[in-house]
Amino acid sequence: MSKAVQLSYNQAGYLRHGPKFAALARETSGQLPWTLSEAATGVVQIQGITLPAYRDPLTGALLHCADFSSFKTAGVYIIQIDEIPSEPFRIGDNLYGTLTRDALHFFYLMRSGIALTEQYAGKAWARPAGHLSDKDIRAFAGTDTQGTKWDGCSFSIDGSGGWYDAGDYGKYVVNGGISVWTLQNAFERMPDSFSDGDLAIPEQQNGIPDILDETRWELEFLLRMQIPSGQPLGGMAFHKLHDRVWSGVPAELPTYMDNNNEMKVGASWGRYVYEPTTAATLNLAACAAQAGRIWKTFDKAFAERCITAAEQAWEAARTNPIILAGNVPGAGGGNYDDVNVEDDFYWAACELYASTDKPEYEAFIRNSPYFKTFQGLNGHGAAYSMNWADTAALGSITLVTVKTALSEKDINEIKDLIVKTADRYAVIQRNDAYATPIDASGFVWGSNSMVLNNAIILALAHDITGDRSYLSAVSRAMDYLLGYNSLRKSFVSGYGIDTLEHPHHRFWANDPVKGLPPPPPGVICGGPNAQIQDPVAEALGLIHRPIPMRYVDEIGSFATNEVAINWNAPLVWVASFLHRAFQR
Repeated sequence: MSKAVQLSYNQAGYLRHGPKFAALARETSGQLPWTLSEAATGVVQIQGITLPAYRDPLTGALLHCADFSSFKTAGVYIIQIDEIPSEPFRIGDNLYGTLTRDALHFFYLMRSGIALTEQYAGKAWARPAGHLSDKDIRAFAGTDTQGTKWDGCSFSIDGSGGWYDAGDYGKYVVNGGISVWTLQNAFERMPDSFSDGDLAIPEQQNGIPDILDETRWELEFLLRMQIPSGQPLGGMAFHKLHDRVWSGVPAELPTYMDNNNEMKVGASWGRYVYEPTTAATLNLAACAAQAGRIWKTFDKAFAERCITAAEQAWEAARTNPIILAGNVPGAGGGNYDDVNVEDDFYWAACELYASTDKPEYEAFIRNSPYFKTFQGLNGHGAAYSMNWADTAALGSITLVTVKTALSEKDINEIKDLIVKTADRYAVIQRNDAYATPIDASGFVWGSNSMVLNNAIILALAHDITGDRSYLSAVSRAMDYLLGYNSLRKSFVSGYGIDTLEHPHHRFWANDPVKGLPPPPPGVICGGPNAQIQDPVAEALGLIHRPIPMRYVDEIGSFATNEVAINWNAPLVWVASFLHRAFQR
Protein backbone atom coordinates (compact mmCIF):
# COMPACT_ATOMS: atom_id res chain seq x y z
CA MET A 1 0.00 0.00 0.00
CA SER A 2 1.41 3.38 -1.02
CA LYS A 3 2.31 5.79 1.73
CA ALA A 4 3.41 8.70 -0.43
CA VAL A 5 0.88 10.98 1.22
CA GLN A 6 1.25 14.49 -0.17
CA LEU A 7 -1.84 16.20 1.21
CA SER A 8 -2.74 16.86 4.81
CA TYR A 9 -6.24 15.51 5.43
CA ASN A 10 -8.19 13.27 7.79
CA GLN A 11 -7.22 9.90 6.37
CA ALA A 12 -10.02 8.12 8.25
CA GLY A 13 -12.65 10.41 6.74
CA TYR A 14 -15.03 13.23 7.57
CA LEU A 15 -18.36 13.53 9.30
CA ARG A 16 -21.16 14.52 6.93
CA HIS A 17 -22.21 17.53 8.99
CA GLY A 18 -18.75 18.43 10.25
CA PRO A 19 -15.97 20.63 8.89
CA LYS A 20 -13.90 19.25 6.01
CA PHE A 21 -10.51 20.62 5.11
CA ALA A 22 -7.52 19.33 3.16
CA ALA A 23 -4.25 21.17 2.62
CA LEU A 24 -1.22 21.25 0.36
CA ALA A 25 2.06 22.71 1.62
CA ARG A 26 3.64 24.49 -1.32
CA GLU A 27 5.77 27.60 -1.76
CA THR A 28 3.64 29.23 -4.40
CA SER A 29 1.59 32.38 -4.41
CA GLY A 30 -2.03 32.61 -5.43
CA GLN A 31 -4.96 30.31 -4.85
CA LEU A 32 -5.05 26.80 -6.28
CA PRO A 33 -7.88 24.79 -7.87
CA TRP A 34 -9.30 21.76 -6.05
CA THR A 35 -11.85 19.05 -6.85
CA LEU A 36 -13.68 16.43 -4.83
CA SER A 37 -14.42 13.30 -6.87
CA GLU A 38 -16.05 9.95 -6.30
CA ALA A 39 -13.30 7.43 -5.72
CA ALA A 40 -14.96 4.69 -7.78
CA THR A 41 -15.99 6.70 -10.86
CA GLY A 42 -13.81 9.80 -10.82
CA VAL A 43 -16.89 11.96 -11.27
CA VAL A 44 -16.31 15.43 -9.83
CA GLN A 45 -18.84 16.27 -7.13
CA ILE A 46 -17.69 19.73 -6.08
CA GLN A 47 -14.82 22.05 -6.93
CA GLY A 48 -13.37 25.39 -5.99
CA ILE A 49 -10.21 27.30 -5.21
CA THR A 50 -8.18 27.15 -2.03
CA LEU A 51 -8.45 29.71 0.72
CA PRO A 52 -5.80 32.46 0.72
CA ALA A 53 -2.46 30.82 1.49
CA TYR A 54 -1.48 30.94 5.14
CA ARG A 55 2.02 30.69 6.62
CA ASP A 56 1.92 28.30 9.55
CA PRO A 57 3.78 29.95 12.43
CA LEU A 58 5.18 26.72 13.92
CA THR A 59 6.28 24.81 10.81
CA GLY A 60 6.91 27.71 8.46
CA ALA A 61 4.95 25.93 5.73
CA LEU A 62 2.79 27.90 3.30
CA LEU A 63 -0.52 26.07 3.33
CA HIS A 64 -3.17 26.07 0.61
CA CYS A 65 -6.42 24.80 2.15
CA ALA A 66 -9.48 23.41 0.40
CA ASP A 67 -12.69 23.86 2.38
CA PHE A 68 -15.34 21.39 1.27
CA SER A 69 -17.42 21.52 4.44
CA SER A 70 -20.59 22.27 2.45
CA PHE A 71 -20.50 18.83 0.82
CA LYS A 72 -22.59 16.40 2.89
CA THR A 73 -23.23 13.35 0.70
CA ALA A 74 -22.02 10.07 2.19
CA GLY A 75 -19.58 8.04 0.12
CA VAL A 76 -15.92 7.44 -0.67
CA TYR A 77 -14.03 10.29 -2.27
CA ILE A 78 -10.68 11.70 -3.37
CA ILE A 79 -9.72 15.32 -2.83
CA GLN A 80 -7.28 16.82 -5.32
CA ILE A 81 -5.46 20.13 -4.90
CA ASP A 82 -3.68 21.44 -7.98
CA GLU A 83 -3.56 17.90 -9.44
CA ILE A 84 -2.15 16.40 -6.20
CA PRO A 85 -4.61 13.69 -5.07
CA SER A 86 -5.37 12.14 -1.72
CA GLU A 87 -6.01 8.47 -1.14
CA PRO A 88 -9.71 7.51 -0.96
CA PHE A 89 -11.50 8.48 2.27
CA ARG A 90 -15.03 8.27 3.61
CA ILE A 91 -17.63 10.91 4.27
CA GLY A 92 -20.36 9.62 6.55
CA ASP A 93 -22.08 9.67 9.93
CA ASN A 94 -20.68 6.58 11.66
CA LEU A 95 -16.98 7.36 11.47
CA TYR A 96 -16.12 7.29 15.15
CA GLY A 97 -18.25 4.46 16.52
CA THR A 98 -15.72 1.82 15.51
CA LEU A 99 -12.82 3.98 16.67
CA THR A 100 -14.47 4.33 20.09
CA ARG A 101 -14.66 0.55 20.44
CA ASP A 102 -11.14 -0.05 19.14
CA ALA A 103 -9.65 2.64 21.39
CA LEU A 104 -11.46 1.13 24.38
CA HIS A 105 -10.43 -2.43 23.51
CA PHE A 106 -6.83 -1.22 23.84
CA PHE A 107 -7.25 -1.45 27.61
CA TYR A 108 -8.18 -5.13 27.56
CA LEU A 109 -5.08 -5.79 25.47
CA MET A 110 -2.99 -3.96 28.11
CA ARG A 111 -4.26 -6.08 31.01
CA SER A 112 -1.77 -7.64 33.38
CA GLY A 113 -2.28 -10.91 35.25
CA ILE A 114 -4.74 -12.51 32.84
CA ALA A 115 -4.30 -14.61 29.72
CA LEU A 116 -5.58 -12.82 26.63
CA THR A 117 -7.40 -15.47 24.64
CA GLU A 118 -7.87 -15.52 20.90
CA GLN A 119 -11.63 -15.30 21.45
CA TYR A 120 -11.34 -11.80 22.92
CA ALA A 121 -7.94 -10.51 21.82
CA GLY A 122 -7.80 -11.86 18.31
CA LYS A 123 -5.18 -14.30 17.08
CA ALA A 124 -2.43 -11.70 16.67
CA TRP A 125 -2.70 -10.28 20.18
CA ALA A 126 -3.50 -13.37 22.25
CA ARG A 127 -0.83 -14.06 24.86
CA PRO A 128 -0.26 -15.76 28.23
CA ALA A 129 -0.96 -14.02 31.52
CA GLY A 130 1.81 -11.61 32.46
CA HIS A 131 3.43 -11.01 35.83
CA LEU A 132 1.56 -13.53 37.92
CA SER A 133 4.21 -12.93 40.57
CA ASP A 134 2.63 -9.52 41.22
CA LYS A 135 0.09 -11.32 43.39
CA ASP A 136 2.64 -11.50 46.21
CA ILE A 137 5.02 -8.59 46.01
CA ARG A 138 7.08 -6.52 48.44
CA ALA A 139 8.20 -2.92 48.58
CA PHE A 140 11.64 -2.03 47.30
CA ALA A 141 14.32 -2.01 50.01
CA GLY A 142 17.77 -0.74 49.19
CA THR A 143 19.65 2.30 47.96
CA ASP A 144 18.39 4.18 44.92
CA THR A 145 20.51 5.90 42.27
CA GLN A 146 20.52 9.13 44.28
CA GLY A 147 21.95 7.40 47.32
CA THR A 148 18.74 7.40 49.34
CA LYS A 149 18.19 4.27 51.41
CA TRP A 150 14.72 2.74 51.51
CA ASP A 151 13.73 0.31 54.25
CA GLY A 152 10.83 -1.31 52.43
CA CYS A 153 7.93 -2.84 54.35
CA SER A 154 7.49 -5.85 56.61
CA PHE A 155 4.52 -7.11 54.62
CA SER A 156 3.73 -8.06 51.04
CA ILE A 157 0.69 -7.01 49.05
CA ASP A 158 -1.35 -8.35 46.16
CA GLY A 159 -0.38 -6.08 43.26
CA SER A 160 -1.88 -8.25 40.56
CA GLY A 161 -4.10 -7.13 37.72
CA GLY A 162 -4.42 -3.64 36.38
CA TRP A 163 -3.20 -2.31 33.06
CA TYR A 164 0.36 -2.07 31.86
CA ASP A 165 0.96 1.66 31.76
CA ALA A 166 2.61 2.14 28.38
CA GLY A 167 5.17 0.39 26.21
CA ASP A 168 6.81 -1.18 29.25
CA TYR A 169 5.49 -3.53 31.95
CA GLY A 170 5.20 -0.99 34.75
CA LYS A 171 1.93 -0.17 36.53
CA TYR A 172 1.48 3.29 38.02
CA VAL A 173 -1.26 4.55 40.33
CA VAL A 174 -0.98 8.20 39.24
CA ASN A 175 -1.35 7.40 35.55
CA GLY A 176 -3.99 4.80 36.23
CA GLY A 177 -5.90 7.51 38.09
CA ILE A 178 -6.44 9.98 35.26
CA SER A 179 -7.06 7.10 32.83
CA VAL A 180 -9.79 5.56 34.97
CA TRP A 181 -11.31 8.99 35.64
CA THR A 182 -11.47 9.86 31.94
CA LEU A 183 -13.20 6.60 31.00
CA GLN A 184 -15.58 6.77 33.96
CA ASN A 185 -16.37 10.39 33.12
CA ALA A 186 -17.13 9.44 29.52
CA PHE A 187 -19.66 6.93 30.83
CA GLU A 188 -21.05 9.25 33.49
CA ARG A 189 -21.68 12.03 30.98
CA MET A 190 -22.75 9.84 28.07
CA PRO A 191 -24.19 6.61 29.55
CA ASP A 192 -26.33 5.94 26.51
CA SER A 193 -23.16 5.73 24.39
CA PHE A 194 -21.91 2.59 26.15
CA SER A 195 -23.57 -0.76 26.77
CA ASP A 196 -22.97 -4.36 27.74
CA GLY A 197 -21.62 -6.26 24.75
CA ASP A 198 -19.74 -3.36 23.15
CA LEU A 199 -16.37 -5.06 23.55
CA ALA A 200 -14.75 -8.44 23.12
CA ILE A 201 -13.88 -8.97 26.79
CA PRO A 202 -14.52 -11.89 29.17
CA GLU A 203 -17.03 -9.86 31.21
CA GLN A 204 -19.36 -9.11 28.29
CA GLN A 205 -23.06 -9.97 28.68
CA ASN A 206 -23.01 -9.60 32.47
CA GLY A 207 -25.51 -6.75 32.62
CA ILE A 208 -22.83 -4.10 33.15
CA PRO A 209 -21.59 -1.72 30.44
CA ASP A 210 -18.27 -3.02 29.16
CA ILE A 211 -16.51 0.29 29.73
CA LEU A 212 -17.18 -0.13 33.47
CA ASP A 213 -16.04 -3.75 33.42
CA GLU A 214 -12.77 -2.52 31.92
CA THR A 215 -12.25 0.34 34.36
CA ARG A 216 -12.97 -2.05 37.23
CA TRP A 217 -10.01 -4.18 36.15
CA GLU A 218 -7.77 -1.19 36.88
CA LEU A 219 -9.75 -0.04 39.91
CA GLU A 220 -9.25 -3.40 41.60
CA PHE A 221 -5.50 -2.97 41.13
CA LEU A 222 -5.60 0.57 42.51
CA LEU A 223 -7.51 -0.64 45.56
CA ARG A 224 -4.96 -3.39 46.14
CA MET A 225 -2.16 -0.81 46.11
CA GLN A 226 -3.59 0.77 49.27
CA ILE A 227 -1.67 -0.01 52.46
CA PRO A 228 -3.91 -1.95 54.87
CA SER A 229 -5.18 -0.33 58.05
CA GLY A 230 -2.98 -1.11 61.03
CA GLN A 231 0.23 -0.95 59.02
CA PRO A 232 2.51 2.10 59.04
CA LEU A 233 1.02 4.72 56.67
CA GLY A 234 -2.20 2.71 56.51
CA GLY A 235 -4.60 4.12 53.91
CA MET A 236 -1.81 5.51 51.72
CA ALA A 237 -1.23 4.03 48.27
CA PHE A 238 2.02 2.72 46.84
CA HIS A 239 3.12 4.92 43.96
CA LYS A 240 4.01 2.29 41.37
CA LEU A 241 4.99 -1.30 40.60
CA HIS A 242 7.68 -2.32 38.14
CA ASP A 243 10.94 -4.21 37.60
CA ARG A 244 14.22 -3.18 39.21
CA VAL A 245 15.75 -2.59 35.77
CA TRP A 246 14.29 -1.87 32.36
CA SER A 247 13.39 -4.86 30.22
CA GLY A 248 14.64 -5.00 26.66
CA VAL A 249 12.76 -3.70 23.62
CA PRO A 250 11.05 -5.77 22.42
CA ALA A 251 10.76 -8.19 25.33
CA GLU A 252 8.91 -11.42 25.91
CA LEU A 253 6.09 -11.04 28.38
CA PRO A 254 7.17 -12.12 31.89
CA THR A 255 5.01 -14.83 33.33
CA TYR A 256 6.31 -16.81 36.32
CA MET A 257 9.20 -18.28 38.31
CA ASP A 258 9.55 -21.99 38.84
CA ASN A 259 9.64 -23.82 42.18
CA ASN A 260 13.42 -23.46 42.40
CA ASN A 261 13.10 -19.68 42.09
CA GLU A 262 14.75 -19.80 38.71
CA MET A 263 13.67 -17.60 35.84
CA LYS A 264 11.71 -19.27 33.09
CA VAL A 265 11.49 -17.79 29.61
CA GLY A 266 9.91 -14.37 29.96
CA ALA A 267 9.83 -14.52 33.76
CA SER A 268 9.69 -11.48 36.03
CA TRP A 269 12.88 -10.56 37.88
CA GLY A 270 13.43 -8.04 40.64
CA ARG A 271 9.91 -6.61 40.64
CA TYR A 272 8.68 -4.39 43.49
CA VAL A 273 6.17 -1.82 44.57
CA TYR A 274 7.73 1.54 45.39
CA GLU A 275 7.12 3.94 48.24
CA PRO A 276 3.64 5.30 48.99
CA THR A 277 3.06 8.93 47.97
CA THR A 278 0.48 11.59 48.59
CA ALA A 279 -0.21 11.95 44.87
CA ALA A 280 -0.92 8.24 44.42
CA THR A 281 -3.12 8.23 47.50
CA LEU A 282 -5.19 11.15 46.21
CA ASN A 283 -5.51 9.54 42.78
CA LEU A 284 -6.94 6.50 44.51
CA ALA A 285 -9.27 8.67 46.60
CA ALA A 286 -10.58 10.54 43.55
CA CYS A 287 -11.14 7.54 41.27
CA ALA A 288 -12.60 5.33 43.99
CA ALA A 289 -15.00 8.11 45.03
CA GLN A 290 -16.05 8.59 41.41
CA ALA A 291 -16.55 4.82 41.04
CA GLY A 292 -18.60 4.73 44.25
CA ARG A 293 -21.41 6.82 42.78
CA ILE A 294 -21.26 5.24 39.30
CA TRP A 295 -21.38 1.64 40.53
CA LYS A 296 -24.29 2.09 42.98
CA THR A 297 -26.82 0.86 40.42
CA PHE A 298 -24.64 -2.02 39.21
CA ASP A 299 -22.90 -3.43 42.29
CA LYS A 300 -23.79 -1.78 45.59
CA ALA A 301 -21.18 -3.72 47.59
CA PHE A 302 -18.38 -2.69 45.25
CA ALA A 303 -19.61 0.91 45.31
CA GLU A 304 -19.51 0.96 49.11
CA ARG A 305 -16.06 -0.62 49.11
CA CYS A 306 -14.84 2.13 46.79
CA ILE A 307 -16.25 4.93 48.95
CA THR A 308 -14.69 3.41 52.07
CA ALA A 309 -11.28 3.15 50.39
CA ALA A 310 -11.61 6.69 49.04
CA GLU A 311 -12.32 8.18 52.45
CA GLN A 312 -9.52 6.20 54.07
CA ALA A 313 -7.15 7.45 51.36
CA TRP A 314 -8.32 11.03 51.89
CA GLU A 315 -7.66 10.88 55.62
CA ALA A 316 -4.25 9.29 55.05
CA ALA A 317 -3.30 11.98 52.53
CA ARG A 318 -4.43 14.73 54.90
CA THR A 319 -2.20 13.21 57.58
CA ASN A 320 0.73 12.82 55.16
CA PRO A 321 0.38 15.76 52.73
CA ILE A 322 3.95 16.02 51.45
CA ILE A 323 5.19 12.50 50.73
CA LEU A 324 6.34 13.13 47.17
CA ALA A 325 7.63 10.71 44.56
CA GLY A 326 11.35 10.47 44.00
CA ASN A 327 13.75 8.78 41.62
CA VAL A 328 13.24 5.29 43.02
CA PRO A 329 15.01 3.08 42.10
CA GLY A 330 16.26 5.18 39.21
CA ALA A 331 15.75 2.52 36.54
CA GLY A 332 13.13 0.03 35.49
CA GLY A 333 10.22 2.46 35.47
CA GLY A 334 9.19 6.09 35.22
CA ASN A 335 9.16 8.39 38.23
CA TYR A 336 5.82 10.12 37.69
CA ASP A 337 7.08 12.60 40.23
CA ASP A 338 4.73 15.45 41.14
CA VAL A 339 6.03 18.21 43.40
CA ASN A 340 2.65 19.97 43.68
CA VAL A 341 -0.27 17.97 45.07
CA GLU A 342 -2.67 20.84 45.86
CA ASP A 343 -4.46 20.14 42.59
CA ASP A 344 -4.78 16.46 43.53
CA PHE A 345 -6.29 17.42 46.88
CA TYR A 346 -8.82 19.63 45.09
CA TRP A 347 -9.69 16.90 42.59
CA ALA A 348 -10.15 14.25 45.30
CA ALA A 349 -12.29 16.61 47.39
CA CYS A 350 -14.52 17.33 44.39
CA GLU A 351 -15.06 13.62 43.72
CA LEU A 352 -15.74 12.84 47.38
CA TYR A 353 -18.16 15.75 47.63
CA ALA A 354 -19.99 14.70 44.47
CA SER A 355 -20.35 11.17 45.86
CA THR A 356 -21.12 11.87 49.53
CA ASP A 357 -22.41 15.49 49.82
CA LYS A 358 -20.42 15.79 53.04
CA PRO A 359 -19.87 19.43 54.06
CA GLU A 360 -16.22 18.82 55.01
CA TYR A 361 -15.37 18.21 51.35
CA GLU A 362 -17.32 21.26 50.22
CA ALA A 363 -15.44 23.38 52.75
CA PHE A 364 -12.11 22.08 51.44
CA ILE A 365 -13.15 22.83 47.84
CA ARG A 366 -14.15 26.40 48.66
CA ASN A 367 -10.81 27.05 50.37
CA SER A 368 -8.79 25.63 47.47
CA PRO A 369 -6.93 28.03 45.14
CA TYR A 370 -8.29 25.95 42.25
CA PHE A 371 -11.96 26.66 42.96
CA LYS A 372 -13.45 28.90 40.24
CA THR A 373 -10.12 30.11 38.88
CA PHE A 374 -8.44 29.82 35.49
CA GLN A 375 -5.56 28.12 37.26
CA GLY A 376 -7.88 25.20 37.92
CA LEU A 377 -8.44 24.52 34.23
CA ASN A 378 -5.15 25.64 32.80
CA GLY A 379 -2.42 23.76 34.61
CA HIS A 380 0.42 26.16 35.39
CA GLY A 381 -0.22 28.60 32.58
CA ALA A 382 0.70 26.23 29.74
CA ALA A 383 -1.62 25.69 26.81
CA TYR A 384 -3.13 22.45 28.00
CA SER A 385 -5.97 21.62 30.34
CA MET A 386 -5.05 18.50 32.32
CA ASN A 387 -2.64 15.62 32.47
CA TRP A 388 -1.50 13.12 35.11
CA ALA A 389 0.40 15.86 36.97
CA ASP A 390 -2.24 18.61 36.58
CA THR A 391 -5.55 17.21 37.75
CA ALA A 392 -7.52 20.19 39.08
CA ALA A 393 -9.57 20.43 35.87
CA LEU A 394 -10.93 16.94 36.54
CA GLY A 395 -12.48 18.13 39.79
CA SER A 396 -14.02 21.21 38.18
CA ILE A 397 -15.50 19.10 35.39
CA THR A 398 -17.07 16.79 37.97
CA LEU A 399 -18.68 19.75 39.76
CA VAL A 400 -20.59 20.66 36.59
CA THR A 401 -21.24 17.04 35.57
CA VAL A 402 -22.70 15.64 38.79
CA LYS A 403 -25.59 17.15 40.73
CA THR A 404 -24.42 18.40 44.14
CA ALA A 405 -25.58 20.93 46.71
CA LEU A 406 -23.49 23.66 45.08
CA SER A 407 -25.54 26.72 44.19
CA GLU A 408 -26.54 27.47 40.62
CA LYS A 409 -24.33 30.56 40.83
CA ASP A 410 -21.29 28.45 41.75
CA ILE A 411 -21.95 25.97 38.96
CA ASN A 412 -22.48 28.70 36.37
CA GLU A 413 -19.20 30.35 37.36
CA ILE A 414 -17.37 27.06 36.82
CA LYS A 415 -19.14 26.62 33.48
CA ASP A 416 -18.02 30.12 32.50
CA LEU A 417 -14.48 29.09 33.42
CA ILE A 418 -14.71 26.06 31.14
CA VAL A 419 -16.03 28.16 28.26
CA LYS A 420 -13.32 30.82 28.72
CA THR A 421 -10.68 28.10 28.74
CA ALA A 422 -12.17 26.56 25.60
CA ASP A 423 -12.07 29.99 23.96
CA ARG A 424 -8.32 30.15 24.60
CA TYR A 425 -7.83 26.82 22.85
CA ALA A 426 -10.12 27.85 20.00
CA VAL A 427 -8.00 30.96 19.39
CA ILE A 428 -4.83 28.84 19.37
CA GLN A 429 -6.49 26.44 16.94
CA ARG A 430 -7.63 29.21 14.57
CA ASN A 431 -4.11 30.65 14.45
CA ASP A 432 -2.58 27.28 13.59
CA ALA A 433 -2.69 26.27 9.95
CA TYR A 434 -3.14 22.62 10.96
CA ALA A 435 -5.97 23.42 13.42
CA THR A 436 -4.01 22.16 16.43
CA PRO A 437 -5.53 23.37 19.74
CA ILE A 438 -2.11 23.54 21.45
CA ASP A 439 0.67 26.05 20.94
CA ALA A 440 4.40 25.32 21.02
CA SER A 441 4.35 24.78 24.79
CA GLY A 442 1.93 21.87 24.34
CA PHE A 443 4.32 19.81 22.21
CA VAL A 444 5.63 17.80 25.13
CA TRP A 445 6.00 14.07 25.74
CA GLY A 446 2.50 12.86 24.86
CA SER A 447 1.45 15.99 22.95
CA ASN A 448 -1.36 14.08 21.25
CA SER A 449 -3.01 13.61 24.63
CA MET A 450 -2.78 17.37 25.16
CA VAL A 451 -4.70 17.82 21.91
CA LEU A 452 -7.33 15.33 23.09
CA ASN A 453 -7.67 16.77 26.60
CA ASN A 454 -8.09 20.27 25.18
CA ALA A 455 -10.68 18.82 22.82
CA ILE A 456 -12.57 17.56 25.89
CA ILE A 457 -12.73 21.16 27.17
CA LEU A 458 -13.98 22.31 23.75
CA ALA A 459 -16.61 19.55 23.83
CA LEU A 460 -17.77 20.64 27.28
CA ALA A 461 -18.05 24.23 26.04
CA HIS A 462 -20.32 22.99 23.26
CA ASP A 463 -22.51 21.15 25.74
CA ILE A 464 -22.69 24.23 27.99
CA THR A 465 -23.43 26.80 25.28
CA GLY A 466 -24.87 24.84 22.37
CA ASP A 467 -22.48 26.77 20.10
CA ARG A 468 -21.57 24.49 17.18
CA SER A 469 -18.27 26.28 16.63
CA TYR A 470 -16.93 24.32 19.60
CA LEU A 471 -18.23 21.11 18.04
CA SER A 472 -16.37 21.94 14.84
CA ALA A 473 -13.25 22.65 16.88
CA VAL A 474 -13.41 19.16 18.41
CA SER A 475 -13.82 17.63 14.97
CA ARG A 476 -10.84 19.55 13.63
CA ALA A 477 -8.69 18.45 16.55
CA MET A 478 -9.47 14.87 15.56
CA ASP A 479 -8.61 15.74 11.95
CA TYR A 480 -5.15 16.76 13.15
CA LEU A 481 -4.60 13.43 14.88
CA LEU A 482 -5.79 11.42 11.88
CA GLY A 483 -3.60 13.04 9.24
CA TYR A 484 -4.34 16.75 8.90
CA ASN A 485 -0.90 17.68 10.20
CA SER A 486 2.49 18.73 8.89
CA LEU A 487 3.73 15.12 8.86
CA ARG A 488 0.67 13.93 6.90
CA LYS A 489 0.56 11.05 9.36
CA SER A 490 -2.29 9.41 11.21
CA PHE A 491 -1.13 8.95 14.79
CA VAL A 492 -3.82 6.29 15.38
CA SER A 493 -3.01 2.73 14.30
CA GLY A 494 -5.29 1.25 11.66
CA TYR A 495 -6.99 4.54 10.80
CA GLY A 496 -5.65 5.94 7.56
CA ILE A 497 -3.22 5.18 4.77
CA ASP A 498 -0.09 6.18 6.70
CA THR A 499 -0.62 5.26 10.33
CA LEU A 500 1.24 4.32 13.49
CA GLU A 501 2.96 0.98 12.82
CA HIS A 502 6.07 0.75 15.01
CA PRO A 503 5.16 1.98 18.50
CA HIS A 504 7.52 1.82 21.43
CA HIS A 505 6.00 -1.31 22.94
CA ARG A 506 7.54 -4.52 24.25
CA PHE A 507 4.92 -6.82 22.74
CA TRP A 508 3.38 -4.87 19.83
CA ALA A 509 6.81 -4.66 18.25
CA ASN A 510 5.60 -5.45 14.71
CA ASP A 511 8.29 -8.09 14.28
CA PRO A 512 6.71 -11.12 12.57
CA VAL A 513 9.97 -13.11 12.65
CA LYS A 514 9.88 -13.03 16.46
CA GLY A 515 6.15 -13.60 16.58
CA LEU A 516 5.48 -10.08 17.85
CA PRO A 517 2.37 -8.44 16.33
CA PRO A 518 1.79 -4.92 15.04
CA PRO A 519 -0.27 -2.56 17.17
CA PRO A 520 -3.98 -3.32 17.21
CA PRO A 521 -6.28 -0.75 15.61
CA GLY A 522 -7.25 2.28 17.66
CA VAL A 523 -3.97 2.96 19.49
CA ILE A 524 -2.63 6.52 19.64
CA CYS A 525 1.04 7.36 20.07
CA GLY A 526 2.54 10.25 22.02
CA GLY A 527 3.28 12.39 18.97
CA PRO A 528 5.65 15.28 18.27
CA ASN A 529 7.83 16.30 21.20
CA ALA A 530 9.75 19.58 21.24
CA GLN A 531 12.36 18.09 23.56
CA ILE A 532 14.79 15.47 22.33
CA GLN A 533 14.43 12.82 25.04
CA ASP A 534 15.45 9.54 23.44
CA PRO A 535 18.52 8.31 21.52
CA VAL A 536 16.61 7.68 18.28
CA ALA A 537 15.25 11.23 18.18
CA GLU A 538 18.75 12.52 18.88
CA ALA A 539 20.40 10.36 16.23
CA LEU A 540 17.88 11.41 13.59
CA GLY A 541 18.45 15.07 14.33
CA LEU A 542 14.83 15.81 15.16
CA ILE A 543 16.01 18.91 17.01
CA HIS A 544 16.62 20.53 13.61
CA ARG A 545 13.02 20.02 12.50
CA PRO A 546 10.15 22.40 13.27
CA ILE A 547 8.59 21.51 16.62
CA PRO A 548 5.39 19.90 15.24
CA MET A 549 7.53 17.62 13.06
CA ARG A 550 9.73 16.17 15.82
CA TYR A 551 8.29 12.70 15.59
CA VAL A 552 9.35 9.38 14.14
CA ASP A 553 7.45 6.10 13.82
CA GLU A 554 10.23 3.90 15.20
CA ILE A 555 10.09 1.47 18.12
CA GLY A 556 13.13 3.04 19.79
CA SER A 557 11.69 6.55 19.98
CA PHE A 558 9.97 6.25 23.34
CA ALA A 559 9.67 10.04 23.71
CA THR A 560 7.59 10.42 20.51
CA ASN A 561 6.19 6.99 19.66
CA GLU A 562 5.25 5.28 22.91
CA VAL A 563 1.65 4.43 23.71
CA ALA A 564 0.02 4.93 27.11
CA ILE A 565 -3.25 4.38 28.94
CA ASN A 566 -3.66 8.10 29.72
CA TRP A 567 -3.42 8.89 26.00
CA ASN A 568 -5.91 6.30 24.79
CA ALA A 569 -8.45 7.22 27.47
CA PRO A 570 -9.15 10.73 26.07
CA LEU A 571 -9.20 9.21 22.58
CA VAL A 572 -12.14 7.08 23.76
CA TRP A 573 -13.80 10.16 25.30
CA VAL A 574 -13.45 12.38 22.22
CA ALA A 575 -14.33 9.66 19.69
CA SER A 576 -17.48 8.74 21.63
CA PHE A 577 -18.42 12.41 21.93
CA LEU A 578 -18.10 12.99 18.18
CA HIS A 579 -19.95 9.78 17.39
CA ARG A 580 -22.89 10.90 19.52
CA ALA A 581 -22.84 14.58 18.58
CA PHE A 582 -22.95 14.03 14.81
CA GLN A 583 -25.56 11.30 14.66
CA ARG A 584 -28.55 12.58 12.65
